[in-house]
Amino acid sequence: MNSTSAGAAKALSIKPTKKRFKKQMLWGYLFVAPPFIGMAIFLLYPLLSSLYISFSKYDFSTSPQFIGADNYTRMLFHDPLIWKTLGNTFYAALGVPIGMAVSLFIALLLNQKIKGRNFFRLMFFLPTICSVVAITLMWQWIFNSDYGLLNYFLSLLHIQGPAWLTDEHWSMPAMIIQGVWGGLGVNIILYLSSLGNVPTQLYEAAKVDGAGAWVRFRHITLPGISPITFFILVTSLIGALQDFTRFIIMTAGGPNYSTTTIVYYLYSQAFQYSDMGFASAIAWFVAFIIMIITLINFVASRKWVHYN
Repeated sequence: MNSTSAGAAKALSIKPTKKRFKKQMLWGYLFVAPPFIGMAIFLLYPLLSSLYISFSKYDFSTSPQFIGADNYTRMLFHDPLIWKTLGNTFYAALGVPIGMAVSLFIALLLNQKIKGRNFFRLMFFLPTICSVVAITLMWQWIFNSDYGLLNYFLSLLHIQGPAWLTDEHWSMPAMIIQGVWGGLGVNIILYLSSLGNVPTQLYEAAKVDGAGAWVRFRHITLPGISPITFFILVTSLIGALQDFTRFIIMTAGGPNYSTTTIVYYLYSQAFQYSDMGFASAIAWFVAFIIMIITLINFVASRKWVHYN
């Protein structure tokens, strides 16, 4: 071995000094620091702050005063609107399975080789990129009992349309209809992508064995798209349990609190009545419910979700 090769081998075998190692570690920490600092400022600090405020009396004008579990006691045992709004929230969440079923049906139709299917895919997805406020205002006009488009078409069939948004028996069904329509776009795209990944050989083999359309759908299609179905179910439920923007715009929680969701009630307590302590307690209660429902879904998914 010549002197040049020996020198190179010696240089490669030299371990970095302790000082150099610390300098490299410092640069590494500096590069990963921004996201951690952002999480600490915009996620961890507000989270811990809201937890403390939930055990306090706080109305923006004074400093938080610790009162123990009074806010939670009031919420669980002395405020009947909590349970009414929670019931409204789960009532509105009935639109999740309905929307999933409708989305899958449309996706199955659009997955066929039909003329203009790309146009229909675009039309179903278009509302997703539109403003929530604009879409909600449009549906507010559609549901208008006097000159709304829906009641107009019902009148052509000699059917007296209900007062969709001012009758407490019809207000939540109206919100469910609007919610199902609003969620179709994303769900259809997700189902279409999943349907494209189901092996066609399975369908061909099933046809050879004499399996009908329903058998193929039940034993091939549904298991094949179960991972995306599980994803849509979990994310849609989380979104439904936090939904309140369209309720503010379309019904303002009425009539008679029939469309006041628990997050809308949280919002009103915080920003209309300045009761931040009570609102924070509701927020943690909602977070706990979402966590439990999500955990149940993950446990139950072991029995029906199939990963290839």
